[in-house]
Amino acid sequence: MTAPGPPVPLLDRFRAGDPRALARAITLAESGMEGARPLLRAARERAGRAVVLGVTGSPGSGKSTLTDGLIAHLRGEGRRVAVLAVDPSSPYSGGAILGDRIRMLRWHADEGVFVRSLASRGALGGLSPRTLPVLALLEGAGFDWVILETVGVGQSEVDVAAVCDHTLLVLTPAGGDGVQAFKAGIMEIADVLAVNKADLPGADRTVRELRAAQGLGAHDAHTWFAPVLKTVASQGEGLAEVVEAVLAHRAHLGEEGLGERRERRAEFEVRTLVQDRVLRRARELSGDLYARVARGELDADAAADELLSGG
Repeated sequence: MTAPGPPVPLLDRFRAGDPRALARAITLAESGMEGARPLLRAARERAGRAVVLGVTGSPGSGKSTLTDGLIAHLRGEGRRVAVLAVDPSSPYSGGAILGDRIRMLRWHADEGVFVRSLASRGALGGLSPRTLPVLALLEGAGFDWVILETVGVGQSEVDVAAVCDHTLLVLTPAGGDGVQAFKAGIMEIADVLAVNKADLPGADRTVRELRAAQGLGAHDAHTWFAPVLKTVASQGEGLAEVVEAVLAHRAHLGEEGLGERRERRAEFEVRTLVQDRVLRRARELSGDLYARVARGELDADAAADELLSGG
């Protein structure tokens, strides 16, 4: 009997496309471990081929159902798909509340699909500082499409546009979603708009409102008008049109436009990590600093200077 050889290093397994190595690499990156760095360098060397799509929208709009439908459509075309679902964090464990253990379970045996949940950990904007490294690993793992689904609360809708090639905003006919999106400025970051649950009353009106709102902003000959599409994700309706619209936007951007978006992504990643480290350092050094500010013994500017100078 032949003796087993030495274990294959994680980096080699990751480069070979081992899904278990990818899962382990993501765990290291999410934890901020040093061991993730060579894996991230290897991933970034191969990044740039995948379509990176951000899916965001208000809670209850059907983002998860639509994402699941996109997986089915893309798998039908023979595409390999990875999904990173950023979930709200548990106030007790800090882990993802929803998690990939609940959603999209039907894909667990499909080697062409990889689903992972990531806790937001209460991050400002809804995206964890570790979202970008995990996204980079998925890009470098050879998937054709990488879908980032966010919690869809507040600033996360804007942040997702900074970290993805394309942004899909999911709205519903009910609750005045179209008007609210326009008021919040979210229309400006959406590359494709999907009015989901379009079998409900008011869908046509919502589509008209969104299209009318697009004409109110400043634009020129090069302006991309986000297609407003109707979908019924639970029935698989309109998903092919969503994919076509994303690819049309990709063609509109061209290599130069995609390069600019990826530079902005790198800037966002570095800036987010700097903010995270500064805040961590501030917690370590603060001591009674905040109490002194509250008592009027120190002004807030002086306290900030003290923290940044290392106490």
